[in-house]
Amino acid sequence: MQRSVPSRAPLVALFLAVAAAVTAAAWLYAYHQALGPLAARGRSDLLLAADRLVTQLQRYREFAVLTADHPALAALHEGGDPEPARAMLREGADKTGTSAIAYRTPNGRILAAAGDRMANDVADAPFFRRAVGGALGARLVTDPARAREPGSRLFTYAAPQFGPDGRVRGVLTVSVDLARLEQEWRGTLPTVYFLDASGVVVATNRSEILGWERHDDGRVTSPGGRTYRVETVTRAGYPIRLQDWSPYVPRAALLLREPLPVIGLDAFALIDVRPARRIATLQASAVLAVVLFFGAILFLVSERRRALTLANAELETRVASRTRDLVDANVQLTREVAERQEAEAALKRAQAELVQAEKLSALGRMSAGISHELNQPLMAIRSFAENGAAFLERDRADRAADNFGRISEMTRRMGRIIRNLRLFARQESAPAGRVDLAQVVASAIELTEARARAEGVALVRAGEAGPVWVRGGEVRLGQVVVNLVTNALDAMADAGGTAREVTVTLTGGAAPAIAVADTGPGIEAPERLFDPFYSTKAVGAGMGLGLSISYGLVQSFGGDVRGENRADGPGAVFTVTLEPWRDAEEAA
Repeated sequence: MQRSVPSRAPLVALFLAVAAAVTAAAWLYAYHQALGPLAARGRSDLLLAADRLVTQLQRYREFAVLTADHPALAALHEGGDPEPARAMLREGADKTGTSAIAYRTPNGRILAAAGDRMANDVADAPFFRRAVGGALGARLVTDPARAREPGSRLFTYAAPQFGPDGRVRGVLTVSVDLARLEQEWRGTLPTVYFLDASGVVVATNRSEILGWERHDDGRVTSPGGRTYRVETVTRAGYPIRLQDWSPYVPRAALLLREPLPVIGLDAFALIDVRPARRIATLQASAVLAVVLFFGAILFLVSERRRALTLANAELETRVASRTRDLVDANVQLTREVAERQEAEAALKRAQAELVQAEKLSALGRMSAGISHELNQPLMAIRSFAENGAAFLERDRADRAADNFGRISEMTRRMGRIIRNLRLFARQESAPAGRVDLAQVVASAIELTEARARAEGVALVRAGEAGPVWVRGGEVRLGQVVVNLVTNALDAMADAGGTAREVTVTLTGGAAPAIAVADTGPGIEAPERLFDPFYSTKAVGAGMGLGLSISYGLVQSFGGDVRGENRADGPGAVFTVTLEPWRDAEEAA
């Protein structure tokens, strides 16, 4: 009884779902873990960028403080010539890259100046009034609509100059264009930008976002008036900004902020999270590979155990079933052994009969020619006998004796043909002995030449004519040669207009051989020549056993048979190689 096998699809689906969940959890964990180092590196880059901007502005602050007490400026209050002060301010502006320098009275009137971007509306500005009060003032003036143009972002320091009475008698304003400072660090580090109190990007290393304004409702407006909405999500305690500002600003970035109260700005950095995602993807892929690997192992182990369990149950069922029939099977086996022994004996008899049948089939194919060969001597004998009787009646004994001699020669010829037929037809069981291969070839040609003449085929004998002694059986070797010649004659039926010729070549020496060559169409499948029942003849023209039997006979003598297409033209050649007879064998 065969048990039903439950489907494994739900279990596989559950495993894949668990693997997907584990992989997702691994990805999320690795992503959160990677955000920490990414944020640390981003924080370092942000501090570096902020420090760079602060340091650069600090130089102009110090320049304003130190230059405010210059003697050339103090001389202006004592009625001195303003030209030395102007020259000093021009030289300072050239060396520091300052956009504009102006020394003013507390009410804002300019006493000396250098540069072409001078601000005239500073008298009431908070930063200027701070300087008039004795402290250092600073102001950033921006124009978002012209953020990318020179002079649109001026950072100005105001430093007081104190008179002998301790009161502020002048203010030095130093203005620097932030665009000049950006040239030194634009394009480096991650995306870094600085916002003023109104939320406008006043400095950045990505020029395409200059002048962008951030609103409290999450909107971002470009100087051209286009509005974008950004979204901020939190991952592992870190804010992630999702945006589409520019192809040079990452779409998903870690948002870092650093307030800069010294210069009144806020520094921001957008750190691309793609490295963290790549790390998370790699780790999740590794986890997935491990889960799938061990899952596959567990699946294979479970399937093997399941298969073994089913096989064990099936085996037990079969053993129980077979045990009941064991006694009957033993009896049946005994009967089958006896039947097979009888079948084997019958097979051997059938094989022998097949061999004999093949020989008789060959005899049948030769019968027409042999009948003609025997009929001619019989007709001649009858004619010579009648002539001899007539000569005796006329007392011409010499002529009668001549006719009787011809009759005797004809009978010897008929006897030779009949003897060869008897030898060919009978079954030889004697062991291999000393055989003259030349006589075997002569007998085979004598049996087949009548058919060859009848079919218009030239049967040519070549090679050695004298005795060639080999180890074999005379009758069996004769059967082999007759079969090869007969097959060659059969091949001539499809020779068409080519020269119809069968050549039997005998060679002696250390490797005696017989080569039967024809000019027929050749061999289509040389590798199947000696397979039993393989034949290229028409149905009913043969059983396909001749070459197979010949191959077995020659091998029983220690020889070999080889068939191949002729290299010098159309046709095939079969070569039978035999072992030479040695006198030592006869002595033994």
